[in-house]
Amino acid sequence: MRFSFDKAACQNTRRALRKEWLLTNGLGDYASSSILCCNTRKYHGLLVVSTKHGRHVLLSTLEESVSGEGKEFFLSTRSHPGVLHPAGHQYLEQFRFNVWPESTYRIGNVRITREMILQKGTSRLVLRYSVKADSPLPPLTLILKPLLAYRNFHALTRANSALRASTKELEDGFSIAPYEGLPTLFMQAGGKHVFYPLPDWFHNVDYFQETERGFPGEEDLFQPGRLEIPLTDAGSVCVAVGTELCEESPEDIWLVESERGRADCNAGGGLVGSLGRMGRQFCVTTPSGRSAVLAGYHWFDAWSRDALIALPGLAFLNGNSEFGLGILKQTAGSLRNGLAPNHFVESGDNAYNSVDAALWYAFAVQCFLKENPDGLGLVREQFWPALKAIVRGYRQGPGMDIFVDEFGLLHAGNAHTQLTWMDATANGRPVTPRHGCPVEVNALWYNTLAFADRLAASFREPGWEETGVLRGMRAAFFERFWVTRESGYLGDVWRDGMLDQAIRPNQIFAVSLPYPILAEIYRPCVVECVRNRLLTPFGLRTLSPDDPAYKGVYEGPPDARDAAYHQGTVWPWLLGHYGDALMLTAWDVNGAVVALLDTLTPLFSEHLTDAGLGAISEIFDASPPYRPNGCINQAWSVAECARLLFTLKKAAPQVYADWENRIVRLLANPPSGDTAGVCRAALAPA
Repeated sequence: MRFSFDKAACQNTRRALRKEWLLTNGLGDYASSSILCCNTRKYHGLLVVSTKHGRHVLLSTLEESVSGEGKEFFLSTRSHPGVLHPAGHQYLEQFRFNVWPESTYRIGNVRITREMILQKGTSRLVLRYSVKADSPLPPLTLILKPLLAYRNFHALTRANSALRASTKELEDGFSIAPYEGLPTLFMQAGGKHVFYPLPDWFHNVDYFQETERGFPGEEDLFQPGRLEIPLTDAGSVCVAVGTELCEESPEDIWLVESERGRADCNAGGGLVGSLGRMGRQFCVTTPSGRSAVLAGYHWFDAWSRDALIALPGLAFLNGNSEFGLGILKQTAGSLRNGLAPNHFVESGDNAYNSVDAALWYAFAVQCFLKENPDGLGLVREQFWPALKAIVRGYRQGPGMDIFVDEFGLLHAGNAHTQLTWMDATANGRPVTPRHGCPVEVNALWYNTLAFADRLAASFREPGWEETGVLRGMRAAFFERFWVTRESGYLGDVWRDGMLDQAIRPNQIFAVSLPYPILAEIYRPCVVECVRNRLLTPFGLRTLSPDDPAYKGVYEGPPDARDAAYHQGTVWPWLLGHYGDALMLTAWDVNGAVVALLDTLTPLFSEHLTDAGLGAISEIFDASPPYRPNGCINQAWSVAECARLLFTLKKAAPQVYADWENRIVRLLANPPSGDTAGVCRAALAPA
């Protein structure tokens, strides 16, 4: 997908500073900023590397300028309190983002284009600067001042005497090792250059999006020196910045990586393919060599629940099954008392505070089998022991007040724990207390048992018979959770003989999972309730708007945001299971697909050009205009929206094709006028 923002869009700084791009390299490293290349978050940076001690912002940004005929013109811009300085964005004529960001600046009759690529499998950024002129080019010099942060990406830094300011001159640039225990940074230029060591601090760089989130938002950045490179109209110059000495020329690396990127873009596949390519950004190899699914950019790490929910869309529907199988094997090897880790950490000291992660493991295996029907033997060999361990562990009681009650339903937690996906706390207390028997946990538990029962029959496992248990569970589930008022729906949590009757999206899983726990006759009522009360153009609300606890806006400091996180806030990832439930209950499939795609059109025609370009945000406000928030690129948002589109395309191919063509037209000619030109080849059906 190609996005293009013209000069008018770039000069609208209020909007432009909230449009963000992201590059990744498969190692957990990334480069990211706004379309003005002005950092607005502490998580922004041109080289953010993953280490055994977490991700660190090494190169925050560059101060870039061009000098000639006694004048100096700045290309870059930073935010300082109350001002953008320098004001290089005033020369920004166009910003384009396809596989990499491309910024074109016009100064008089001279155009200078900067492009950036992260090298795959290596912690290295490569920049290319090209110059064109309408008349003979006067002697020009490109001046680059790297501004270093060298700190954990959750932190901020200030000018300090502990930083080692000395640089080491290289034949083609310089290196610097500011702090013990962090990587050395190498900056190398292709062709002629001069480096001048000029250590200095740039003070009070401002990140307004951090201030809005209730966090400190200012830091100081260190300049080790100044790199000067002559510019000619005969071609381009490349600069490499990385954590290892570059043996190849930056130009050669650029040629290889740009060709790789173009081939990837031209692979086609429509919106599903585009989201699939975006989904690969979450699939990484950690510094210890372990495969992982990062839950979201910029700040989330590897979370088991998120990974297993996202795995079908990221891997099994995306031609990346080998990676997905590796995650399943890894999860199987980390089970403890039947529980899967909630959080994977490099030290191996994983947290086991999730009641449903292991149950999502069963769903991920089901999705693998659905796409690979001949994979039953592999499941028996590699995943069947883990599934049996999960069932056995839950029945024996793995701790944290997780146990199976006398009716076969699953109880989890107490008033002090948050074990489900709605796990926010504010002021030290759970915002949505869900201890007891949560509706989706029991839907997942039933699905896991029914799936294990089917596998046991296929594998002729002796002494395994769940049919009677399952029948009793369904009866008890209905008796506890069904609410008869209005057309009928499922309550959220059964606790101490009482049902929390809040209308939440968790009930959809009693319909959407491969083995639904809810009887067929009642399923359409659940889908209707969710459609009428919770469905928005960007996902499902987490609470009905007519509930007294409903929060329509997600904003303010951490406790205020956490108080709204699951109290109305919209989550796109829930759309995958809403689509499954809709297709299961619809009598007019084409009509149902048309209605859902019409509702969700803004998610794909507007949001893909907002927040994270080409990505889907973690959450949205629950009330119009449904402002995006949270992470700009969330794994299960991207994966489940891709899986939803795959489901709808399969159910109604012509309806889907007509709708996708409409999305292409809307993206190419948006009403707002701030983007023009989506790559039709990338969106054309494969």
